[in-house]
Amino acid sequence: MVQTRSSSRAKNGDIVATPKLTLKTDRSGVSTAVKKSAPASILTSSIMEDHMSNGNGLTKRSVSARIQSPTVPVNGNSKENGAVHSTLDDHVTDKNEKTNPMVYVVFVSLLLDLLAFTMILPLFPSLLDHYHKNDGPDGLYQKLLRVVKFFQNFVGAPDQFNSVLFGGFLGSMFSFLQFVASPVVGGFSDVYGRKAVLLTCLVGIASSYALWAVSHSFIVFVLARFIGGLSKGNVSLSMSIMADVSSNKKRGVGMALVGIAFSVGFIVGPVIGALFSKWAQAQTGAWFVWPATFALSLAIADILFVSLCFKETLPKEKRAKSVAGSLSQATSYINVLDLFKFAAVKDLQSTELKELQRLGVVYFIYLFLYSGLEFTLTFLTHHKFSYSSMQQGWMFFAIGLTMAILQGSFVRRVPPTRTKSTAVLGLFLIIPSFLCVGLATTSLLLYIGLFLFAVSTAMVVPCMTTLVSKLGADHQKGIVMGIFRSLGALARAAGPIVASIAYWGIGSTTTYLVGGVLLTVPWFLLKRSLLQ
Repeated sequence: MVQTRSSSRAKNGDIVATPKLTLKTDRSGVSTAVKKSAPASILTSSIMEDHMSNGNGLTKRSVSARIQSPTVPVNGNSKENGAVHSTLDDHVTDKNEKTNPMVYVVFVSLLLDLLAFTMILPLFPSLLDHYHKNDGPDGLYQKLLRVVKFFQNFVGAPDQFNSVLFGGFLGSMFSFLQFVASPVVGGFSDVYGRKAVLLTCLVGIASSYALWAVSHSFIVFVLARFIGGLSKGNVSLSMSIMADVSSNKKRGVGMALVGIAFSVGFIVGPVIGALFSKWAQAQTGAWFVWPATFALSLAIADILFVSLCFKETLPKEKRAKSVAGSLSQATSYINVLDLFKFAAVKDLQSTELKELQRLGVVYFIYLFLYSGLEFTLTFLTHHKFSYSSMQQGWMFFAIGLTMAILQGSFVRRVPPTRTKSTAVLGLFLIIPSFLCVGLATTSLLLYIGLFLFAVSTAMVVPCMTTLVSKLGADHQKGIVMGIFRSLGALARAAGPIVASIAYWGIGSTTTYLVGGVLLTVPWFLLKRSLLQ
């Protein structure tokens, strides 16, 4: 990465170039300053910086740009032509830079995975109804149902939403398992390489679908979900791979493609599941074998595709050296306070660590509140607007389609210098989204709120992931992205439960208005960040 700082001054009516400082960062993350001179025409065409800095003298443009000794030249090279050629070469390189093919391999792999993962969502009511009838009075289903009924009576939810609450608890369990698994998977990938660990995750996911296909009792189905949750570290690992193969300029493209994979997956997958669900209504017996087999076929296709097409993106010389060191930090992966501190990430400069911790808090608060609205939206649209399940399906389809269009057309083209400001804008837009949904008494105001909700989501997650991927050395990307993803999973595990209690306890309007006010906190924190 090469970053420059230059200026010019007037002297007797002429433009005189002051020395140009070029900050070069090697693969180990060590920065050195190179002092060169350049003609005024080159200097005046350089990108201007924002020189506002904090007490440590760090510019808001980048916490990683540090000039350690602006008066000491390195290599002793101060030839004018050398500076000109270096600048022009950098410009040509940026202009001709192509996206690494592994970015598209990861995109296809994620898409196959998410199609299989999301197709089960519309099937939950039919699956729960099947196990309710066939699991027996002493089965796990009846035991968990008593817990759900206690929660339902506690918050005052009607009986008709038992299945939604049941699905919410299963979803929270799945997210909690991701919270545990993501940083561990990332840490092992930093030692053993991305491909081996990615294939292990995909095999685990395929095993969960195979187990689902033979889950004639509810306890086997829950075990399948348990294995699937523990294997879902492939998502954070995919983001680490994007960070491996992308320069600062192209990293946003890779993260946007991850967002597109999610959007398309959450559009097409539920449609496939809805078709299976409609077909299941006329079936008897173990009808779930067919959708489970379809999901298994997608998972096997994913394994074969990655085995054949994916090339390792973390060379051995860049990997972490100690497996024992990774295992000794296991408590840092599951201890919530250590996760927020990013304690497992060693040897970061204090300023970078503080920015990483800030991003973790921002992401957690945002997803905690976001997932709460997303989950309780089913309650709101049914109670206030009498939406049927089909209407709710179209609503989520429209949200996903809006996200996919934005991420494919706008977000992936956001330049590196605008990544933070785009994320800040996204965090700002979700505030009026919550307010509109909470105050909505007409469909128009609801649609405005949901549109802002989709726009915000399309911006925030890819851009924040891009910001996080800039921090840490090559051998730390897996741990950094794993912890970041784990914080998001923890937020998704807790958000729906807290939101349900608030929704049925203090009402939808108050819940969403309070959520909108609280969302000013992550917006303010990210706005104060030094990252760009």
